[in-house]
Amino acid sequence: MDEDHKFKHYINWGITAFCVIAASIVFGYLLLRINEVKAFGVSIVNILMPVIYGAVLAYLLAPVYNWCVKKAEQWLRPWMSSQKQRMGIGRFMGIVASLVLLVMVVAGLCSILAPELIRSIQSVIDALPGNINNFILWVQKVLDDNPDDAETIIYYMNQLLEWAKSWGKNVLAPNLDKIITGLSSGMLSIVVGIKNILIGLIVMIYLLNMKDNLATIAKKCTYGLLPTVWANRIIDEARFIHQVFGGFIIGKLLDSLIIGVICFFCMTIMKMPYVLLISVIIGVTNIIPFFGPFIGAIPSAILVLLVNPLQCVYFLIFVLLLQQFDGNILGPKILGESTGVSSFWVLFSILLFGGLFGFVGMIIGVPTFAVIYRLLSDGVKAALKRRQLPVETSDYEGACYVDEEKMEIRRREEGRPKPPKRLKKPEKKRQGRSGK
Repeated sequence: MDEDHKFKHYINWGITAFCVIAASIVFGYLLLRINEVKAFGVSIVNILMPVIYGAVLAYLLAPVYNWCVKKAEQWLRPWMSSQKQRMGIGRFMGIVASLVLLVMVVAGLCSILAPELIRSIQSVIDALPGNINNFILWVQKVLDDNPDDAETIIYYMNQLLEWAKSWGKNVLAPNLDKIITGLSSGMLSIVVGIKNILIGLIVMIYLLNMKDNLATIAKKCTYGLLPTVWANRIIDEARFIHQVFGGFIIGKLLDSLIIGVICFFCMTIMKMPYVLLISVIIGVTNIIPFFGPFIGAIPSAILVLLVNPLQCVYFLIFVLLLQQFDGNILGPKILGESTGVSSFWVLFSILLFGGLFGFVGMIIGVPTFAVIYRLLSDGVKAALKRRQLPVETSDYEGACYVDEEKMEIRRREEGRPKPPKRLKKPEKKRQGRSGK
């Protein structure tokens, strides 16, 4: 029996060593071929883009679907004894309500915003030459007391216009074929995007009907393949991820809608130009935490600057006040403690994930970092409990060292005792060849 046990022990160690070496080789190969791996990942994402669209829409519309299913099941209970039939009707009503809400939102935004946006953009294009001329006259008026400086600025602006004409003649005109090809590929991308959205709607319907069954299958596989302790931990973390992402994304969408409406009414009262266009820009970019209002303020301020430079100053002050209101009052009221991370880590996560994944990374960066922060915090607490040390952060304030014998935290004022002297091991006397 002992020999069999030793043999199995050696076999397990051999398999472990083989897996570690194989994983190291694969990891090194992936690092050497990182560009090819990235291209392969991008191609997989492009192929699965309809599924991604459908999953995102299903996740956002799941509260509406669940509410309709629950209400339909309650309303039909006195008239139908079969729960299966009640659930079937409830699911159908949930799908219809989700699609109607989605169509109403998209159609409402298009019918309200599209004509105004087109008029605003057209007016910007039509008024651009006059606004530039007004801006030049305004600069001249400001620098009337310094005619030399005014002439220098106008000289450089004329040089800039001449450079623009030269660039259009020597660079833009010879590359029109490349530009037309780029526009054609852009139109093709729009067509592909519309196709992905239409397929995504079908995927959304399937996922809304299958989400409970998929969750059940996932739990079954988790408990079947992993130890019970790890399975419970994974399912608990999955609930936390759902809570963080659902609360943050839905709350941020509501927060951005309110900010856009406030911006619209305030700009209307202040009689600023391009009210609806700028309100849409501010509302959409506000989805990005922390940086959103400032990102939207840059193009909006340029539009206002071309019409009235003084109003541009007022607009920038208004955006700063709006951001303070959103960050300190409205945002905390709506989002609450959905992420549980401080302002510094919010800034850190936006910079990190925005640099890695662009606009999408800036949106999902905060909840993703909140999940990672929770996992690391739980791991540290579990390690401290195994060592019988306090798990609260406040217990380590002013800590100097940990007493290894009593496993207690010592403060600076308590002083650190001198380490005990190590006993020297007795040296063995070397015997000569003769054995003396």
